Amino acid sequence: MANVYDYAHKLAKAIMDSEEYKHYKEMRETLYSDEKNKKMVEDFENKIFELQMNQLSGKEVDEQELEKLGKMEDVLMLNPTIKSYFIAEQRFGQLVQDINNIIGEAISFDEE
Repeated sequence: MANVYDYAHKLAKAIMDSEEYKHYKEMRETLYSDEKNKKMVEDFENKIFELQMNQLSGKEVDEQELEKLGKMEDVLMLNPTIKSYFIAEQRFGQLVQDINNIIGEAISFDEE
């Protein structure tokens, strides 16, 4: 019988061979080849991360900050390179989430 780690390595390879991963990697390389685009996306992602950390620590969400983030995202989506990156990132993220859900359901201890 194969070792569970062998299957994990096969899954990792299958993920890296997936179209979602390849496209995300390509879009990330394209985005990061332009310093201005890279900085804009990193700033946006840092603001989202900061907001999430505040939420996790129990701080109330600042509606103005949320609105600013929404407007910032709207502006970023006007840039075709950034938009393509965000779409590729979302698709790859969905793939990973689906895989996590499949594993989670398989090892669930809930009564059926």
